[in-house]
Amino acid sequence: MSERSIKVVAAVLRNESNQIFATQRGYGNYKDWWEFPGGKIEGNETPEEALAREIREELGAEIEIESFLEEVHYDYPEYHIDMRCYWAKVKNGDLVLKEHEASAWLGKDDLYSVKWLPADISVLERIREVL
Repeated sequence: MSERSIKVVAAVLRNESNQIFATQRGYGNYKDWWEFPGGKIEGNETPEEALAREIREELGAEIEIESFLEEVHYDYPEYHIDMRCYWAKVKNGDLVLKEHEASAWLGKDDLYSVKWLPADISVLERIREVL
């Protein structure tokens, strides 16, 4: 296990058609891989505050966090992540890509059509159960 541990949050954004919003990374070791939008928890933020801030910064939208979905612990070669995933929906604004290369709304049968980051893959089955 890596010495470096990072606490992150992720939004599993769901629309009225029960599609899930996925974003494609435009940078770093995992450029072009797909993920749920979110990011690092900073300072004294609660996970929910961090998630709302990250979505505002990355996608320019306000979200409503509906409920906790799952916590994922994953060891990447460079670091370990503790990722708290939440069901959420867009409350205000349009989703505008500020840091990502691409995005897609994926239905239940399309969830595996993109190359997900390893930590995010573990959440997909839980999502499929709910959709």
